[in-house]
Amino acid sequence: MAAPSQYVLPNDLPVALLDCSEAFLLLSAEEKLYTHYLSRASFYGGLIVLFQTSPESPAIYILFNRLFRTQEPAELQSVALGQGLKEEEYQALLVYAAGFFANMGNYKSFGDTKFVPNVPKEKLEKLIRASNAFLKDPEGMESLWRTVADQMYSLEPAERQLGLGDQGITTYFSGNCTLEDAELAQKFLDSKSLSAYNTRLFKTLDESGKSLYEVRLASVNREERAASPSDMSEILGSFEHEGHQIRVTRGDYSPLLRRVRDNLENAKAYASNDNQRQMLEEYGRSFQEGSIKAHKEGSKYWVQDKGPIVESYIGFIESYRDPFGSRGEFEGFVAVVNKSVSARFAQLVSAAEKLVSSLPWPAYYEKDSFLRPDFTSLDVVTFSGSGIPAGINIPNYDDIRQTVGFKNVSLGNVLSVGSATEREKLTFLREEDKDLFIKFRGPSFEVQVGLHELLGHGSGKLFVQDEKGTLNFDKETVINPETGELVKSWYKTGETWDSKFSTIASSYEECRAECVGLYLCINQEVLRIFGHEAQEAQDVLYVNWLNMVRAGLMGLEYYTPETGRWRQAHMQARFVILRVLLEAGENFVTISQTTGADGRPDAQVTLDREKIVSVGHPAIRRFLLRLQVYKSTADVERARKMYDGYSAVTDADPHRFLTLRDIIILRKEERKSFVQINTRIVGDSVDIVQYDSSPCGLIRSVLQRFPDDEEELEREMLELSCADSHFWGQQCR
Repeated sequence: MAAPSQYVLPNDLPVALLDCSEAFLLLSAEEKLYTHYLSRASFYGGLIVLFQTSPESPAIYILFNRLFRTQEPAELQSVALGQGLKEEEYQALLVYAAGFFANMGNYKSFGDTKFVPNVPKEKLEKLIRASNAFLKDPEGMESLWRTVADQMYSLEPAERQLGLGDQGITTYFSGNCTLEDAELAQKFLDSKSLSAYNTRLFKTLDESGKSLYEVRLASVNREERAASPSDMSEILGSFEHEGHQIRVTRGDYSPLLRRVRDNLENAKAYASNDNQRQMLEEYGRSFQEGSIKAHKEGSKYWVQDKGPIVESYIGFIESYRDPFGSRGEFEGFVAVVNKSVSARFAQLVSAAEKLVSSLPWPAYYEKDSFLRPDFTSLDVVTFSGSGIPAGINIPNYDDIRQTVGFKNVSLGNVLSVGSATEREKLTFLREEDKDLFIKFRGPSFEVQVGLHELLGHGSGKLFVQDEKGTLNFDKETVINPETGELVKSWYKTGETWDSKFSTIASSYEECRAECVGLYLCINQEVLRIFGHEAQEAQDVLYVNWLNMVRAGLMGLEYYTPETGRWRQAHMQARFVILRVLLEAGENFVTISQTTGADGRPDAQVTLDREKIVSVGHPAIRRFLLRLQVYKSTADVERARKMYDGYSAVTDADPHRFLTLRDIIILRKEERKSFVQINTRIVGDSVDIVQYDSSPCGLIRSVLQRFPDDEEELEREMLELSCADSHFWGQQCR
């Protein structure tokens, strides 16, 4: 029986090459070597994402590596057709493998939905058994197939999406963990001022049925004790917390992090300054020991490394895919600065203090002094992880952001490829809006990303009490604008934004940053900085707001009615903004259900451009103030009530969002998958290897990432996967 369409990738999966050849060729010999080794570190670390996605992902990765490494896709196609597969079924297999490699797992990075091969399981098994990979190693391929076959195809309700407990699958927690276990572990981590970013939680039961917990840190070192003066010496070991035994261990992903560390060490020889060298030193120590403190030190050096030609960041970074919102997915990127576009962003940074002061909250809700960040446009050379964003604002450590600073990057070659749209595939807009939308979608998104990253994520103050009991604000004078009373809540010692707001933290913050972008994009100075004036500026402004409400409507794809959960932070945020603007009334935004030219149900969203300033802007102003006040004051109760209210998806009139969701899924367009280059040392220089913009090109690019140690690497990955498989009721066969 065929899987429902939302769980398979279409045969016309859009695939695009991230072209960075021009930028790379302009680098010096040393910069190319620096880029090469950082890319190696990123790609090795990116394999960790397989282990952070699903229990079966590492073995699926190895199965397809061996299958396609032994026979080129064209040669394997002949075998497939000979075994009874139709051409479209073999294409479906290529698409599945490409999608798997692009997402580094069998769940979509954007939406956290499982996808399965759109080819019958018995036909895929016949192909595998007839392949050269099977002839070469029948026992190994048989074992891999038996390990993954059922899970690769399974669409049991709890396996259709990522989630905790009965809400879905997660490998950040053992399969028997619940939300209560996650909350208990977070309280323990807060009590030790220990970050969850590089941890996983495993629960076992003793003979009496009592829960025993293991907090496992990611590190090369596996020893459960650390010698002083390492900051790990007081972290590792067994502890009692609220009547529970909790053991802090390390060594998660050890063989992979060893390769990350080694390549960072190699890159250090080609660093262009002391900040880069010390940054890499601290990152290496972090991965060696499992120390987030060391990673924070490295991040401080990174923030202080102003205007590098080659930009990079690496570690356990974004917490979107942890169902509890605290643990970081491994991510590493290396990119080359685009100087002409970066000049525009530099102008935006120069205007930032003035723009921040125009945001709708009182001055004491803003940082005491604006820390001027780097803001650059980059052409991505390498981006490892489950997906590639259009922009980034990092580091995510609150204390560094508040006192040392942060950096913003806009990923230019991702933006240019990602925003390209064909008119006939453009959905949910009026015909009269489509040409304007296509023309200005890219430019408007560049404005939105710039404002979102620099002045969205880069603005606002957290009210914090330090370990000495000192507050970073005057509780005798600071008023809460929502209540008119003195501020009564703040972040206590050990609490962070992620730990306090947990499950809503990521989406709530993305919503706040998106609102800042909408709020400030009406500023003519901002539009002028990006090169837009007169009528063009007004068109860019209109398309930016229109794009936001269209994205909010399309966000319904990422809501799961069966669990009542959102699966994607940004799309939930955009839906919330859509609800706020619908609530503003005066027919500013309208949504209607229609019938398409093909006779099937359709929908249309409109936004009255004449009312952006008079209706839309005041609505965003009011909402943005509440978002910031609740965030600053750690008022998670009011924040959750408000945010969950706007996030609710029902079939009540007038909008009938659940019915609209069915229409969105009926007409959804798959997101682009990106083909990345590889770098190779040839003699004394570094060359790049490019690939076709196709599923085959994407597969080849991944197959050629680890030419030096692929067999040893796969063996160690299988050992890691098998050692933990019992935590999810699975076993290697």
